Amino acid sequence: MNSAEMEILVVDDARFSAAVVNRTLAAAGYTHIRHANSAQDALGQLAEQPADLVVADWLMPGMDGLELTRRIRQNDEASNRYTYVLLLTAREGVDALQQAFDQGVDDFVSKSSMTEQLQHRVMAADRIIQRHNRVQADYQRMLTFNRQLKKQALVDPLTGFGNRQDSNRSLQNALKQAEKRGGAACLILLRLEEFESLQQQRGQKVMQQGVLAFSRRLRQSVRPMDTLCRIQPDLFCLITWQPDLQHCDPGSFRRLYETLNHRAYQTAAGFISLQISMALTCSEGDIEPEKLFEQANAELTLSVSEKRIVATAANG
Repeated sequence: MNSAEMEILVVDDARFSAAVVNRTLAAAGYTHIRHANSAQDALGQLAEQPADLVVADWLMPGMDGLELTRRIRQNDEASNRYTYVLLLTAREGVDALQQAFDQGVDDFVSKSSMTEQLQHRVMAADRIIQRHNRVQADYQRMLTFNRQLKKQALVDPLTGFGNRQDSNRSLQNALKQAEKRGGAACLILLRLEEFESLQQQRGQKVMQQGVLAFSRRLRQSVRPMDTLCRIQPDLFCLITWQPDLQHCDPGSFRRLYETLNHRAYQTAAGFISLQISMALTCSEGDIEPEKLFEQANAELTLSVSEKRIVATAANG
C-alpha cells in the first residue's frame, strides 16, 4: 500500500480545522480522504467502509475523541483489524498524553503546531500501518495454513476417510444427535483380518491397492451421510445415526457384510481376497465414544470365528 492508497477518515465538527487537515494531507499526496462531522457519523462510516487512519478532534460535542477511540478499538477487536487513531488537541502536558494513550490513542498532535507536525505524524503513521498490514497478512496466511494442517490431521492420507481423531468427533456428534432427536448412534468396526501377514506376502504396495479397493467398495455401499474412518491400518469404522434403535442390528447391515466379504479386490498384482470381520454397537446417547469403541472391538474376534456380524448390548 502506498501513500495514495491509505484510507483516511477526518473527524471534526469544525469546518475550518477540518479543511486545514484536508489540505495538509492532500499536499502530502494522500488522496483517499473522507470527512465525518461527528464521532457518531465516523462510527457509521467505519462500519460501512473501514479506514486505515482516523484523524479526529479530541473535543467534540456528544462523543469526544477518547470515547470514539475506545469504540473503534472495540470494533477492531471484533473484526480482527487495526485502525490507527491520531487525535488533534489543544491540551498539553504529560497527563493529557497518558490519558490519550490509556484509551488506545496511537498519537496526537497539538493544534497550536498542527500545520508543522501533522504531515510528519501522518507519514510516520503510514509506515506503521504498512508494517501492521504486512504482519496481519502473514498472520492470516498462517491461520489458513494451520486450518489446512488441522483438516489434513483429521484425514487418513491413503483412503481420504477420517482418522482416529475424526472418528471420536463424529461418534460424539452422532451421540448428541441421538440425545436431541431420538433414535440411536450406531458404530460398526470393520477389521481386515490377517493384514500384516498378507502385507508380508503381497508387499506394501499391493496391500495399499487392496485397501483402496476395499475403501471404494465400502464408500459405495453406505449412505452419503454416514461417516467412514480408518483408525488403524487394518481397522475401519462406520458411524451412522438411525431413527430407531431397532435399526441398529446385524440384519440391517447383512448386505454390507456380504458385499465386502464375498468378492475379491482387484490390484495391479491381480485379485486378492480379504476377510472382513464386523462388530456393531449402538447407543441412544449418554455414553462416552471410547466406551462404544471398546465394546465393538471386544467382539471382533467372535465375528471372525462365526463369520457373521456380531452385536453388543445397546447402551445409553
